[in-house]
Amino acid sequence: MAQDSTMRHDTHSTTEQRGWSTKRIAVTALFCAVAAIATLFLEFPILPGVSWLKYDPSGIVALIAGFAFGPATAAAVSVIPYLVHLATASGIYGVIMAVLATFSLAVPAALVYRRDTSLRGAILGMVVGAVVCLVACILGNVVITPFYAGMPVDAVVALIVPALLPFNLIKIALNCVVCALVYKPVTKALGN
Repeated sequence: MAQDSTMRHDTHSTTEQRGWSTKRIAVTALFCAVAAIATLFLEFPILPGVSWLKYDPSGIVALIAGFAFGPATAAAVSVIPYLVHLATASGIYGVIMAVLATFSLAVPAALVYRRDTSLRGAILGMVVGAVVCLVACILGNVVITPFYAGMPVDAVVALIVPALLPFNLIKIALNCVVCALVYKPVTKALGN
């Protein structure tokens, strides 16, 4: 899970240390495209009775991108793919929640992993990201769902234990477990 040494040489920036390599830009665009496809075509409800809570595997893509290229790439892959949803039925509130969920999982995980690029660091990063994501998603739902679903705040708060908590725990667990299983083969295929 170490970063590619070519990132230090082939830069497109005025500062050598902070630039993005051509490879990093291309791979980030690839990650964004895969995540966008996941958000558009692989989104589905996972809990009965709350069909507006939908899972898509773009969080897996953002985690892999963050581990491979760092938190800035995780942030880009957490935000850019969801912009296509601004023109769809999910509208602004769905986009805000989706970005919040993906960003709050992938960026903290990548930040932790950047300091410790071992299996231990990856696991610790995913645990930290999971906690941050869970808190962000619950708070985000309390604030945003009343606008999105037209529900009073009390009704959303009443859904925390029976729906929001299990949904987000399942979503986070799926993202982290699948990322752990596919990270090595994906980064080897990318030559990272």
